[in-house]
Amino acid sequence: MKLYYERLRDLREDSDLKQKDIADILNTTQQVYSRYENGLNELPIHHLVTLADFYKVSTDYILGRTDNPKKL
Repeated sequence: MKLYYERLRDLREDSDLKQKDIADILNTTQQVYSRYENGLNELPIHHLVTLADFYKVSTDYILGRTDNPKKL
């Protein structure tokens, strides 16, 4: 299974978005978001939930606990 930061990058790239676009959604900087995607910073829970809602996937999918992106 993929690590969460690999899923973050895949989801963003599949949506044809830039790191800055996602950083704006999270109300953070591109530099901070980049650190999430590179596994240098832990993703805060509130950002995890925001991203799951934005991409319409489960938090377990982002965290790599399942390969099924569907929300239950």
